[in-house]
Amino acid sequence: MGAISGARTKALFKGYRIRPLKRLGQIFLIDKGVIKRVIEAAQLSQNDIVLEIGPGIGNLTMELAKRVHPVKSSPSEVFAEGEQFNRVKKVIAVEKDPKLVEILGDTLRYFDNIKIIYGDILKIENWKLIENCKLEIGNSYKVVANLPFYLTAPVIRKFLESKNPPKEMTLIVQKEVGQRIVARPPDMNLLAISVQFYAKPEIVSYISKKSFWPQPKVDSAILRITQIHADTKTDSHRFFKIVRAGFSQPRKQLINNLSKGLGLERNKAEKWLLKNGIQPSQRAETLSIGDWINLLQSCRIK
Repeated sequence: MGAISGARTKALFKGYRIRPLKRLGQIFLIDKGVIKRVIEAAQLSQNDIVLEIGPGIGNLTMELAKRVHPVKSSPSEVFAEGEQFNRVKKVIAVEKDPKLVEILGDTLRYFDNIKIIYGDILKIENWKLIENCKLEIGNSYKVVANLPFYLTAPVIRKFLESKNPPKEMTLIVQKEVGQRIVARPPDMNLLAISVQFYAKPEIVSYISKKSFWPQPKVDSAILRITQIHADTKTDSHRFFKIVRAGFSQPRKQLINNLSKGLGLERNKAEKWLLKNGIQPSQRAETLSIGDWINLLQSCRIK
């Protein structure tokens, strides 16, 4: 496969007589400059294994793979003369669409350190990925992905809650979704808390919708998630039970949501909130992660 472009991508689909599937939210990154920014954000090193979710036709995968030394002969259109490569151990690409798996076999044929796996990332346990690739990766791997909207929250949750979480995640997400994930009080939301409880998210930069084919209706963002950790001191089940109750009706006061959602008497809910320096009239969006943890630590609900 030659240079990344919209025309080349469209020609590839035409040649295989297929079209992007709307039901899978398929949009393909065709801007090489943006792909470079994604790779720079991932901060790859020679000790990293990259797990790419939804590689599509391999536009991003190819550039990730150039960080892996090629041992097979390859045309100059794939590897420019004098091009330097920062080696990583492996690129594992998981693709759900069997037609795209076929295309990947063609576009990535000159790279021997790529493993293409056909499957649904939400149904594959991390240990199975390791076993399939015969690798002992611990938490040294990094996730890189251009995620369709419907997969963003489930994929992030899957990996952050995993017993074997990645070292970091670099994701292309819808601009609005990225902004929700990095929100701070007084604009918090359930998604932001679900991510920030486990890690530190930040938006690296924004991407124009013109960088994709088919062109989506909204712009995107490069979201980097770092400092991923398993909080063994906090009961996550009880924590999110309280948080979900607090956000059950976001426009209502906390005292109403918590008393109803947790089955607490109103006067007890009021004392509980005041004990933690929170006004009963506040809304859930005004609380920080620390506020929710304090509520958990001073509550006896199961």
